[in-house]
Amino acid sequence: MSYQVLARKYRPQKFSDVIGQEHVTQTLKNAIEQERIAHGYIFSGHRGIGKTTVARILAMCLNCRSAAKPVPEPCGVCDSCTEIRAGNSVDVIEIDAATNRGIDEIRELREAARYLPARDRYKIYILDEAHQITDAAFNALLKTLEEPPSHVVFMLATTQPEDIPQTIRSRCQHFSFRAVKFADILGQLRDLARRENIPADEDALALLAEAGDGSIRDALSILDQAIASTADRLTLDSVRRLIGAAPARALEVVMQGVAESSSEKILTLVDELISEGHSPAHFARQLVRFLRNVTVAKIAGKDSALLQISQDERARAARIADLFSEEDLARHLQIMLRTHSELGYRQDQRFHLELGLLKMAHAQRLLPLEQLLSEVAPSTSGTPRPAGRPVLAAPSELRRTESQTPARSNYVSPFAADSARKNTPKAETGSDLAANPVRPGNTGGTVVIMGSAAPVVSEIVAEPQATAANEVNAESLRAVVLNTLSGQPMLVSMLEAAEWSMEGNSLVARVALSSTMIDMSFTADARRIASAAVSGAAGKPIKMQVLPGGTPQVASPERRPSSNGSARSRAEQDPVVRSMQEKFGAEIRTVIDYREKP
Repeated sequence: MSYQVLARKYRPQKFSDVIGQEHVTQTLKNAIEQERIAHGYIFSGHRGIGKTTVARILAMCLNCRSAAKPVPEPCGVCDSCTEIRAGNSVDVIEIDAATNRGIDEIRELREAARYLPARDRYKIYILDEAHQITDAAFNALLKTLEEPPSHVVFMLATTQPEDIPQTIRSRCQHFSFRAVKFADILGQLRDLARRENIPADEDALALLAEAGDGSIRDALSILDQAIASTADRLTLDSVRRLIGAAPARALEVVMQGVAESSSEKILTLVDELISEGHSPAHFARQLVRFLRNVTVAKIAGKDSALLQISQDERARAARIADLFSEEDLARHLQIMLRTHSELGYRQDQRFHLELGLLKMAHAQRLLPLEQLLSEVAPSTSGTPRPAGRPVLAAPSELRRTESQTPARSNYVSPFAADSARKNTPKAETGSDLAANPVRPGNTGGTVVIMGSAAPVVSEIVAEPQATAANEVNAESLRAVVLNTLSGQPMLVSMLEAAEWSMEGNSLVARVALSSTMIDMSFTADARRIASAAVSGAAGKPIKMQVLPGGTPQVASPERRPSSNGSARSRAEQDPVVRSMQEKFGAEIRTVIDYREKP
């Protein structure tokens, strides 16, 4: 007998042999025991996970002659079971729908379905790659599939169930197959290697299971190839050479070079890999997967079930995760995803791979734009900012000591104002919000601003800051609110006559109006805008509230900003605009005053 590949030799012949699809096999077994057999089934899912295999096992269960009725598990020895297993059963017709996809083939199927089976209980049609059938052919099958003869069962296997018309799906029972877990594939490979008397290292089998990407058939096909390419024993190096994968150590070295912003180290390693014959696209795909695993290890820990990798790979991912923050890993993953997608249609793949890796190295020297913008907003802390520009932190050692650096007392996280806009009270205090200090570095460095060009910026000299006691009070925040809501004159008139006070983390304005009138005037949008404004001015989350029960106050005209003068002149005098001009070398090109629009 000719040689059979492992995927066919060890193909499951019972429901109990199917790996990773217990939700499907148990349901089908229960349906057979309860004699609730449907006339149509759709099996969908990833390639190589058992869709056609389960269809054949179900056909054997329905036509097994070991009992007078369908059985939950086929005997495997009767004439019906052996014929179905060999693929020559008269009453089980397996059709390649990718080839027989037209309306003429479906007409022939519909005509043949009217006749009783030749010997077995059911005439079963297994349509593989059913999504390839044309719409006209599906329409021709529609009536037969809805009300088939009692002796006919249809089974449709597909990897793209969304391409099957809804009218067909609604007439069948749909079973969605899952990708097989890494541990299940590894256990199956270990068992088959033992049964085939093939000595194999655990790391080599783990790499094969990972290369299977959730598919048992893919993993077995690679195992077949690995056995043929190895003289005596399956080792990690031999499997890596076979599938063209770069050493895991190379991925770790690349990310260490990124953490150190060492462009030379990265380019040297890429040159070594290309010289050894590794594909740039394959290496980029490996690095994308590795960065995903590192990100998961950073978020959920190296022992998380989300990581479908071996123990050695878990430890490696954890080591790299310690070198980066979650934001940095997300940024690097995005860069490599874009690089990997570009390599598919670009020439000179090596150059684009090197460019993507250099982007990751340079990203380590970037400061978040939010951090720079937060320094523009008025600060409420009494401690003045240190003079001079912050210096970037290039080496990874300085990034790891970031948590030991005292936080700036006047730094306010830009996310504090965002949380206030969403009316979500936070438990953090002002000192808790100052959790992202400027990265340290060597003296004489140049700050790199993420998301902007690199203009020539003069030395930033800190301005004296007013104390929090002088700025954070109801009267100063009142002026901020009135200025922010100046485009709503009726609401501003109501708030000018209110009694203002600070109650904990809330700025309360009490007016001599009913709750209904307050809700009509002080809308949810106005509340969010006002809360964001006072939170930015105070440097901590503050909720703006307007309550009834106040006494009318005399309005202070000088509190409202004057509408005289052009919009450009008002913009040029704005302190935030001035700070932006100093930091970024910005120019005012166009000024649009939305308050003047109807």
